Amino acid sequence: MEIFNDLMVLINSNIEWAPLIIFGLLFLAGFNIPVSEDLMLFTSAILAAKNPEYKWQLFSAVFAGAYVSDLICYGFIGRYLGTKLFKIKLFASMVTPKRLEVINAFFKKYGVLTLIFGRFVPFGFRNALFLSAGLGKMNALKFAMADLFACTISCVSFFYIYYTYGEVAIEYVKKSNYLFGGIALVVILFFFVKKVSKKSSI
Repeated sequence: MEIFNDLMVLINSNIEWAPLIIFGLLFLAGFNIPVSEDLMLFTSAILAAKNPEYKWQLFSAVFAGAYVSDLICYGFIGRYLGTKLFKIKLFASMVTPKRLEVINAFFKKYGVLTLIFGRFVPFGFRNALFLSAGLGKMNALKFAMADLFACTISCVSFFYIYYTYGEVAIEYVKKSNYLFGGIALVVILFFFVKKVSKKSSI
């Protein structure tokens, strides 16, 4: 944690290197290293507000980093490593076979909407979503296009909000994230119970 705090100080004090550092941190997040995409969006937008001349570099870095991170999580960890993940403690608790089954059912039923909705859900749901897409062998091109659309919506929205309203916006975004998270958990629970009851009735 101390290393991460030092990196944040480095980002804030070396604006010319900030885009590269932010991209690098988000790149690592694709390997399930705990780097918050929300924090990177907030940091880059606040830096952009204070240094308008770096606005597009910072946005490009956080957007590209978030998208590449998703592709790594889906492609390398989900599709390439596959079910070996369940033997790795770091991933086993995050993507259980039951959660995989539920998320895959959502993908089949709602498609791109699952990625769009999932991007606004906190509690580490995003990485579980991308891992599940990879483990479930979702078509690579379909995932890449759908996630590009979802990533664009979330990055543009949050960057604009943070850039325009600054630190005041963070509390409102936190509250909305908890709301989305609560709704998502209720929906997932309902869907899972319904699926189990169908199986038991057969």
